[in-house]
Amino acid sequence: MNDAAAHRAPTLFAESPDDVLVAYRVHGRIDADAALPPVLLVHGFASNDELTWERTGWVRAVQDAGRAVITLDLRGHGESDKPVDAESYAPARLGADLLAVLESAGAERADFVGYSMGNRVISALTALAPERVRRVVIGGAGPEELFASWDLDDARAVLLHGEAARNPVIEQVLRPAITAGADRDALLACIEGVSGAPLSIPGEIPTLFVIGENDPVPAGVRELALEWDSDLVTIPGRDHVSTLTARAFKDAAIAFLA
Repeated sequence: MNDAAAHRAPTLFAESPDDVLVAYRVHGRIDADAALPPVLLVHGFASNDELTWERTGWVRAVQDAGRAVITLDLRGHGESDKPVDAESYAPARLGADLLAVLESAGAERADFVGYSMGNRVISALTALAPERVRRVVIGGAGPEELFASWDLDDARAVLLHGEAARNPVIEQVLRPAITAGADRDALLACIEGVSGAPLSIPGEIPTLFVIGENDPVPAGVRELALEWDSDLVTIPGRDHVSTLTARAFKDAAIAFLA
């Protein structure tokens, strides 16, 4: 075991209403009397909390800013349960997972940073329990949900039959996940369940958009930010993957959540 793995926060589990166990970690101490609530970081599709938030320096940066941090593996990912039916990935169920994590961690309220698909999950939580959400940083996402533009037969061909995708974006997203040993049936169910999920945050919750200059995924985000009267930070020279590692993204998020 390497040093990073040896010093990871212990894995805890929250039970969602449909009995799915969601793995999460608490970094630092959650204090109900703290001036600011913990920050819950929500990763995107075909990733996990370690890849998205720990290895990129996010957990350390947010802790260095004096905040407790909660990370989780979305259902179908990492150490969480991996149901293989699309209904299990309906937005309301994903949002309920975040609520279950907050309850299990003893956090009455939290700030949220989402990346890519993770923002759809945060959006679903705000529909269930907006009072539990103080502020939201929306990274790498816009009004158009990516899976809605995919041919599901193309995704099935890649995940279930090992064939090459006709859509290069599907190939770019799924092939690394397959190579890394992700659960193919769970990923397909996630695609089907999340497809078309809205990005809708109640107007009373302040939001900040952060995108990479060269990222095609958040198409339409500038218009959405104007509509919501939200600030938009664009990271020069970054694409959908490299935006995550940008110090400018971390700085903008930490400042907004202060």
